[in-house]
Order: sequence, then structure tokens, then C-alpha cells
Amino acid sequence: MTQAQQSALYGPVAEDLILVEDLLESVKRVELAPLRLMLEHALEPRGKRLRPALVLLAGTFGDYNLNRLVPLGTAIELLHTASLVHDDVVDGAESRRGRPTANSVFDNALTVLLGDFMFATAAEMVTRTGSLPVTRLFALALMKMTTGELDQDAAAFDVGRDIQHYLWRIGGKTAALFGHSTQGGALLAECTDSQVEALRSYGYNIGMAFQIVDDILDFTGDEGEMGKPAGGDLLEGTITLPALFYLESAPQRNPVRQFLSSDQQRAEMLPEALSAVVQSDAIQRSQAMAQEFIDRALEGLSGLEESPAHRTLKELSGYVLSRRS
Repeated sequence: MTQAQQSALYGPVAEDLILVEDLLESVKRVELAPLRLMLEHALEPRGKRLRPALVLLAGTFGDYNLNRLVPLGTAIELLHTASLVHDDVVDGAESRRGRPTANSVFDNALTVLLGDFMFATAAEMVTRTGSLPVTRLFALALMKMTTGELDQDAAAFDVGRDIQHYLWRIGGKTAALFGHSTQGGALLAECTDSQVEALRSYGYNIGMAFQIVDDILDFTGDEGEMGKPAGGDLLEGTITLPALFYLESAPQRNPVRQFLSSDQQRAEMLPEALSAVVQSDAIQRSQAMAQEFIDRALEGLSGLEESPAHRTLKELSGYVLSRRS
């Protein structure tokens, strides 16, 4: 994402996100040359920086102290990136967003250690906030993310899991870190208890909607914009909301169930399975559920005072729903 795009999307905190970029750059400055090379590869692409932006935006509702907020925002972005590095090792992924993954450039063992180093660095950064409650929240978010990812791998190709189970999983895998971003920012800014809860609720529900939209895009997204072909989740056996809605309403024998129950020729069966989901009402139902979480997020904001950050958080909810990558 360019600086101009960040400025339009993140409003009053866009310029301060440069401090997060600077701190992320400092992570690469290590003495060990092989580690430095791997860090440069893993941290080279500039993502949307949505999570650090949420930390800063939440911080504007109280004492906006960048000396505390920037380390937390950087730690959360580093934690997110480290989790992707480990996920790619687990999945055996060769590319992400059109770029070779770290495990495809370096061997798996080294890439696991790279992720470990990034996790440790993120934890050290959180301690710079000087807040034990925020440090504890960070640890809990990591635990929930790991539990969600383990559950996703354990549930691969299992058609017995339901929508409630899916929501529980993405609550840990994705939404927990969004919720920690806004809650942690509010705590560091010494907001009132009601403000902290309102911002936590906003972040968590935005995170739920974000993941649902991600899962919709795996069926409908453009490969050029997404940096990956459609159907990657289904091919790995990850049954997301659109597939669950389809399975809920489809006859017992259907292309998705046949795809998931087959142990061979899955690549050849994938296009028919994707088409079946897209041509059903599963995408519309998934979009409606994403909207429900956005509505909950906005409800949380209703009790907060109007401000440029308040307007930006409202506008971000629209971005989460309409994004294409």
C-alpha cells in the first residue's frame, strides 16, 4: 500500500505509521548475516498495516503517546507476519501475494527459526510499552492465534464441523489480534473502561468480518489482485464459511462433499466445487454475515465521542467489506 493510499485510509494517524515502518526496519539490523537476509525477505513487502493503524486510532481517544503506541503497533504487525511465516511452513506454500515464501527460498528448519526470532522480537517490543496488562493481552492473543491455527489443521477435510465451530476458529485465528490492537491501544492511552470495551468490540468484530471477506475472496477473488489462484483454502481442506453455507443447503451428494471426501485427483475436481459454491447463495449469505459483524463493530463505536479517528474507524468498516485483496 502506497503512502497516499495509507493517508486516505488511515486519516489522522497515517503519518505516524511511518514510525512503525522505521521500527520494523530496525528489526532487520542484526549482526548474523543469514538471519539478516531472511528478515529482509520476510519484511520486504509493505502490507496494509491495518493492525498498527488500529492501535494508533484507538490511542487517539485518550493520551496519544507514540512512545508507547508505536512499539505495540510494531509488535502486532511483527506477530502477524511471523504467524504467516510459520503458516507457510505448515502448509508447504511456495508463494504468498505473488512472492516466493521464506520457506521456498530457505529451508523449512531455518524458516521456523526465523518465525521464532520474529515472535521473540515482537514480545520484546511489547515490553517497551511498560504495561503488564497489554503484555498479557499480547500473550493471550498469540495463544488464541495458535489454537485457531492448530484447530484449522486438525479439521482439514472434516465435513462434520459446523458454522459455530468456524466462527470460534476465526475468532482465535484472526479476530483476537484485531481486538487486541484496539483494546491495547485504548489501554495504553488510559481510556475509560467503557471506551476500552467499545474499542475492543470494534476491533474484534472488524476482525471477524475481515476473515469472512478473506474467505469469500478465496472463491471469488481475481488472481491478479489476490496474488494467488482461487480455491487455495479448499484445496488444503480448509472449509470456510461459503463452503459451510453451501454444504448446509445442498443435497448429500454434491461437488464440494465429493471433493472433500476424495483422496485423489482433487486438483481436477476443484473447479466444479468452486463453481457450485459461487453459483449458490452461499456467497451472498457469507457477505450478509460479514455485514452483521460490521454492524456490531459500528454499534460499539456509537458511544464514543465524534472525532477524525472516529470517522476513520467508521470508514474502515466499509473498506473491510469492499476490499478485493
